[in-house]
Amino acid sequence: MTRHTPHRTEPATPLPRLTIAVTGATGTIGSRVAARLAPHHHVRAVTRDPEAAERRGVAGEKIRADFTDRRALRPALAGADALLLITSDPLRPDHDETLLRTAREQGVRHVVKLSALAVTDPGAQDLITRWQRRCEALVRDSGLPWTLLRPRAFMSKALDWIPSVRTEGVVSAVYGTSRNSCIDPDDIAAAAARVLTTPGHAGRSYALTGPQALSAREQTDLLARRLHRPLRFRELTCDQAWELWRRRYPEPIARAIAESARRQQAGAKEHVTDGIRQLLGREPAPFTDWAARHAPRFR
Repeated sequence: MTRHTPHRTEPATPLPRLTIAVTGATGTIGSRVAARLAPHHHVRAVTRDPEAAERRGVAGEKIRADFTDRRALRPALAGADALLLITSDPLRPDHDETLLRTAREQGVRHVVKLSALAVTDPGAQDLITRWQRRCEALVRDSGLPWTLLRPRAFMSKALDWIPSVRTEGVVSAVYGTSRNSCIDPDDIAAAAARVLTTPGHAGRSYALTGPQALSAREQTDLLARRLHRPLRFRELTCDQAWELWRRRYPEPIARAIAESARRQQAGAKEHVTDGIRQLLGREPAPFTDWAARHAPRFR
């Protein structure tokens, strides 16, 4: 377990004004990175639906582009100092191919790819991890300066528990005692912003985790303390979890999630890294901090 220090904001450093394109700009990480960068840099928020991005308060210049449309992507990427490359569909590997080809043509100077820490585990052979490995290979072979960010699971996955916590005071999950060194999405965004705007990161990969590995049962207890109310953990069977995943995702992705859960049960996701400390000079935020910030959403 990593020693904890109080969570604090990393010191601000004056930076030249850069042009930074962000794909996945309406998502968990992309929207946070855009918000961090927009006060000091020109952010191009690349999205299929600029109107929806505007309603959600996504920062920066909203540019309409589909990840398969090179013509629309060209003005979004033209002359950009950096590109934060976030894609989310393992069934569409062509998205990264098109984005990287267009970035090279349009003179992008640095690509920062959001990947996942599972790529470093030889035992991870599910569809999602194989797709992420392929995307990383495309980045490395693109001919562009690159950096890879490899986070563990987001603490914000706990937001899926909001309906059952509100109505029943219950958290449900499979393999309730298996641990994951999950990370606060704000820490990932801070790391991405640092890499996008400061030199010295080309050709490097950063493994990003929280300060400790926690199980769903342990997270339930910590959340209950922040909510000042009792919460009950309900263990799902593998069959129950499978039915939930299959209703929510296409079957190939549901199978990949099930394989990932089994690896976590085997202890594959407990390791804690110092990536946040390397990039930000501080400890990563603990789950208790995340729960305190988001507690009102569970009430």
